[in-house]
Amino acid sequence: MERVIGTVTRGLRAPIINQGDCIPEIVANTVLNASKMEGFNIDDRDIIAITESVIARAQGNYATIDAIAKDIISKFDEDTVGVIFPILSRNRFAICLRGIAKGAKKIVLMLSYPSDEVGNHLVDIDLLDEKGINPWTDVLTEEQFRNSFGYIKHTFTGIDYVDYYKSLVQEYGIECEIIFSNNPKTILNYTKSVLTCDIHTRTRTKRILKASGANKVYGLDDILSTSIDDSGYNEAYGLLGSNKATEESVKLFPRDVQPVVDAIQAMLKEATGKTVEVMVYGDGAFKDPIGKIWELADPVVSPAYTAGLEGTPNEVKIKYLADNNFAHLKGAALNEAISEYIRNKESDLTGSMVAQGTTPRRLTDLIGSLCDLTSGSGDKGTPIVYIQGYFDNYTK
Repeated sequence: MERVIGTVTRGLRAPIINQGDCIPEIVANTVLNASKMEGFNIDDRDIIAITESVIARAQGNYATIDAIAKDIISKFDEDTVGVIFPILSRNRFAICLRGIAKGAKKIVLMLSYPSDEVGNHLVDIDLLDEKGINPWTDVLTEEQFRNSFGYIKHTFTGIDYVDYYKSLVQEYGIECEIIFSNNPKTILNYTKSVLTCDIHTRTRTKRILKASGANKVYGLDDILSTSIDDSGYNEAYGLLGSNKATEESVKLFPRDVQPVVDAIQAMLKEATGKTVEVMVYGDGAFKDPIGKIWELADPVVSPAYTAGLEGTPNEVKIKYLADNNFAHLKGAALNEAISEYIRNKESDLTGSMVAQGTTPRRLTDLIGSLCDLTSGSGDKGTPIVYIQGYFDNYTK
């Protein structure tokens, strides 16, 4: 019988993960049990994806704001610290800022505008036009910002992030000056010691600052890149990818995750004889049309994955074939012509017109977005996602 279903994505319910739990064993057992209970087969090239959060929990990869503060002191001593380009997030950055403030003597907080790096807006871009403000050249003080735009709360969270971030710093009795600029060199008019908090543009920002006369330049990826007093750490990403755990601590991005995905693949191979692909995923990358946020606050979508998930899709556009190559055909003849074309398509369609309109992104980024939307970030309780048919096409 002809198959009538393509890709199927299932969010699998799993136990609450605690420190010390064996993630490969839990994931393998969850998949095998779901297969038995729900009646689906495990096949070659199926995909198992695990959210980074539960792996970090199992590793116990946590750190307190005291550990953050100690690392800040070791790097900046008693300098005024320019904290630039943080994202606007209670979950992602607020606790980090508390740790930074606890270790600093004075902070100059420089916010990008009209939005942060991942699309959270401080002010609607149309208001900039109305006020004649150019975000690429104009530097605003807090007073100038308020005079122009007043007090604006975030669309979804209801938070005025300017006031909120300032209050977090002032909790520790230190001075916090806020400015608004999109040029990293602006901060050097206030201090030569800079902590850049951007995620995906951090390498460029560091380069510009160092070339422009900064004395000390660190990024969030340099904070807790090693353990402080037995704290958690991440040698590659530091505080990037961290989330609020408690009011006094953060959960860091997991480390040493390649052995985890390899072990899960091996366990499923032993149990079923099938070679499944396995990946760890964090934030996907998709833009919300109302709030404008595009979600990707983790340093990467997938920090580890098995070899079969390397690369990008190699797909043709069916509607292009139907409208162009086989516009003269209909019905069964059209179906067979397109199927035959797909069966014999080139192994690398890069630059081919027949591939135009297909999504030019890495497989792990595409699958990570699918998984992030499937598992959500709330109370679904499905930190494991099982995907079938992702590598199928019209001929299967």
